[in-house]
Amino acid sequence: MGRRILIVDGHPDPDPGRYCHALASSYAKGAAGMGHVVHRTNLSELDFPDLRSRSDWEDGKPPAAILAFQGQLAWAEHIVIIYPLWLGSMPARLKALLEQAFRPDFAQGGKTVSPGGGKLKGRSARIVVTMGMPAAIYRIFYLAHSLNSLKRNILALVGIGPVRDTIIGAVESRSDVSRKRCLEHMRRLGERAA
Repeated sequence: MGRRILIVDGHPDPDPGRYCHALASSYAKGAAGMGHVVHRTNLSELDFPDLRSRSDWEDGKPPAAILAFQGQLAWAEHIVIIYPLWLGSMPARLKALLEQAFRPDFAQGGKTVSPGGGKLKGRSARIVVTMGMPAAIYRIFYLAHSLNSLKRNILALVGIGPVRDTIIGAVESRSDVSRKRCLEHMRRLGERAA
């Protein structure tokens, strides 16, 4: 029986040449080929405002794009988030999407923070991060700070786990052969819904 997979292509640039888009497509192709049901959300296509106050986060009505995204999150059994590392973290637009979607009533089961108490408990996830620096430097020197923050302070807080990760470093200097190898790895991960 196939799993329900949501792929969040978190690159804010719609340019089809962005490597994150190719990684998302490879994962989707592998997953669909093995009978998993795949939905894909492209951050670059979503229109929503940034949150500007706590009261809006707690009591405001989410815009239509966010309500649709929340529905996809609730539907999914496995969530894949793919994004480029920008200034040491996820792009601001991706963070804005997560802030909008993970409102207390939806993600935490109410206004009082209740870790793992919302509608996302029990889902698994994979985070795929691309970057210009070598992956080992990000993991060892920078301690994968922003990746670990996303895993622990956002996803685990709302009950998503286990959360696995893939870091693809030195993307600008990789050869075509190396890039194709990474795309093949994504396809195999998609086949396993891992």
